[in-house]
Amino acid sequence: MNNYLLRSLTALLLACCGAGQAIGQTASPATPAQKTTNVILITLDGLRWQDVFTGADNRMLNKEHGGVADLLAMRKRFWRSTPEQRREVLMPFLWTTIQKEGQIFGDPEHDARAVVTNPHRFSYPGYSELLCGFADPRIDSNNKMPNPNVSVLEWLQGRPGFAGRIAAFSGWDVHPFILNATRSQLFVESAFAPVTVARTPERLAQLQATLDHLPRYWEGFAWDAATFARAKEYWLVKKPRVLYLALGETDEWGHGRRYDLYLQMAHSADAMIRDLWELAQQDDQYRGRTSLVITVDHGRGRTEKDWTDHGAKVDGAEEVWMAVLGPDTPPLGVRQGVQATQAMVASTVAALLGEDFRQAVPAAAGPLPGAVR
Repeated sequence: MNNYLLRSLTALLLACCGAGQAIGQTASPATPAQKTTNVILITLDGLRWQDVFTGADNRMLNKEHGGVADLLAMRKRFWRSTPEQRREVLMPFLWTTIQKEGQIFGDPEHDARAVVTNPHRFSYPGYSELLCGFADPRIDSNNKMPNPNVSVLEWLQGRPGFAGRIAAFSGWDVHPFILNATRSQLFVESAFAPVTVARTPERLAQLQATLDHLPRYWEGFAWDAATFARAKEYWLVKKPRVLYLALGETDEWGHGRRYDLYLQMAHSADAMIRDLWELAQQDDQYRGRTSLVITVDHGRGRTEKDWTDHGAKVDGAEEVWMAVLGPDTPPLGVRQGVQATQAMVASTVAALLGEDFRQAVPAAAGPLPGAVR
């Protein structure tokens, strides 16, 4: 057989093999390249799933159980005839944008639950679980103890391209310990600590003056508006790849049995989230490359008497919710038949960025089911 004939037969065989594979063994379509390069993680302390999925609860829209100061004003603002209308007026960004373009977890009405796995059902254990991917029995108080566990934020900072590009802002002065800022060297500003980053010296002075002039209603916790303002300023100046914003007035007003202020701050938090999301769409670094993850550290009681509380002995305090929005999250809306845990948040944040947190922390739960393509 001469060389020309050999080459011709080889080419024919290769062509037939290729055709056979196309017909008999349909090749798997190529997985689309992951688009997310930035993540915004936001926690809304103690915001109940009941209020998120059904809106204002009529059992607490009163003076006796909700401490409502102006009932007519609150009903006009947040009461509607159906749960769907109530939830949308309470959190319009969640229900007009995230529901349509992302995913929401934890609605029992859709045969879905999202729960904490730690038995304590209060803040430090909850934040540690969602940030580190598992419940640690050593963490059983809100004391300012440096977290012995590595959070997904700390771990990401050691990955290529993330060093110095992760920042956390919280109204609560325990968050630097939850994130072990001393060891992790993460940029963390919390409560009434000085503002350090702004576009101009004048803007820095303005932010600091606002923080200083606000009353310290809670000594270890600053108002969400002030925390959001400094986080947004940092976002504009430093352009981090991962921003963690921990808002907490929903929990503070819940403990204070002020359902009116609790609802107002849930509404305000939704507006702050929208603000950051729309800001991201105006910047080439973030537009089409940013994912948003929202969750809580614990739930609250289910009744008009114990909605103010949470903890190991409060039924319902283990029930939480999550939401994910971004270019790598299929638009499935309210998830049906999906069981999720708070511990899945850490791996979800990593997976959205193309990273495998469980490879480094085998004890961590996997990502939220179906949240990442």
